[in-house]
Amino acid sequence: MARTSSRRRPALIVFVIVAAAACLALGYWQWTRFEAVGGNGQNLGYAFQWPLFAAFVVYAYRRFVQLEDSDPEDQQRIAHGEEQREIPADLLPQRTMTAAESLDAENPGDEAHQAYNNYLAQLRASEADRSNT
Repeated sequence: MARTSSRRRPALIVFVIVAAAACLALGYWQWTRFEAVGGNGQNLGYAFQWPLFAAFVVYAYRRFVQLEDSDPEDQQRIAHGEEQREIPADLLPQRTMTAAESLDAENPGDEAHQAYNNYLAQLRASEADRSNT
C-alpha cells in the first residue's frame, strides 16, 4: 500500500492544534500573573517557556509527518548502507588485564575461585536460619 502525502490523521491535527493553543494560553496566563502585583521572575520564565512548548508540539508533528511519508526502502538503505560505518578494531588502545580479570571463572580448580567459594560457605554457615522468622 503506497502512502500519499495528502493523507493525514484528522484527530492528530486536532490534537496538535489544541495542544499548541493550550500551551499559548498557559503562556498568556503566566504573563498576566507576572504583571500582577504578586508576580515574580518565575512567572516571566514560564511565560516564555510555554510558547516554546507550543512550537515543539508543531515541530514534533511536522517531523512525524516527514518520517511517515519517507520511503521505507530509503530508511533501510540509510540504516544498512554506506552511511553506517564500523569502528576500526585498532582505534581504541588495548586494555591491560588485572590479576582478577585474568582469572578463569569457569575453572573451579582456580585458586581465587576456590577461595571465594570457601568465603561464601563460611558466610552461609555463620548465618542464622531465617526461615522461621
